[in-house]
Amino acid sequence: MAARIMLDDSRGAVASAGGWSLGDTDFAFLSDFVYKHCGIVLGEHKRQLVQGRLLRRLRALDLDGFDAYVDLLRTDPDSELGELASAISTNVTAFFREMHHYDLLVDELLPRWLEAKGNTGRLRIWSAGCSTGEEPYALAMVLAEALERTGSKVDARILATDLSPQALAAARAGTYPLERMGGISEERRNRWFLRGEGAYEGLACVHPRLRELVTIQPLNLLHDWPMRGPFDAIFCRNVVIYFDKPTKQRLFQRYAGLLEQGGYLFLGHSESMYGLSDSFELVGRTVYRKCVS
Repeated sequence: MAARIMLDDSRGAVASAGGWSLGDTDFAFLSDFVYKHCGIVLGEHKRQLVQGRLLRRLRALDLDGFDAYVDLLRTDPDSELGELASAISTNVTAFFREMHHYDLLVDELLPRWLEAKGNTGRLRIWSAGCSTGEEPYALAMVLAEALERTGSKVDARILATDLSPQALAAARAGTYPLERMGGISEERRNRWFLRGEGAYEGLACVHPRLRELVTIQPLNLLHDWPMRGPFDAIFCRNVVIYFDKPTKQRLFQRYAGLLEQGGYLFLGHSESMYGLSDSFELVGRTVYRKCVS
């Protein structure tokens, strides 16, 4: 599987900054490597961005050029894959981003699921591409509130996965600057966060109850998935924007295989499943339900 790479006609063309150059050969290798291992398509227009972001990795690894970085990827790809993916992707997230998805959970889905499952059932939600943790912890808030409101004893868990080691470390820490709390109501801030003092002044830490509901694990969406499901809902928001059509089609089919009959898939505001899968039906704004066979 090879990335579609359009290079300049000039074989010697390079993008340079601060004495470092990302030439055609190295950029072609990086584009192909990222596509095969992460599903991300890097066109020629991304060369400057890739170079700028990877300069930090070269300095961190004390390498003397992009050719040395390419040699590292050839020799030991797994050791650097997460760092590379983190460097070239943009982790933009927030608590309760795209609030209509949470409204659907609170007003319709969670009450229905909890009633149907009773006290002996299981409820599973997957945050695929959890970034720094705001999404799974927001899901945990509405889930914990629903469990308390109904008195349900259902076995409820949220799986949160990402490829980026830095994002996963932040998610596990569960500590956020107060200015990142803007999407959370005052009532929820007071209930679900512990305000830092002393060295932690200006920070807030998620409540232990939320941590109980969330399991955070590394996962490459293009590789094998150890979990078997089934999931009641999968949140994969602002992830597939990086993928080409064939990769999206394969991913959506794999999601369908892990969802309950009638389970829900949530995409980001700029994403669509149109023309990519016949396993789902659109039931709301970027909300898809697995077709019942």
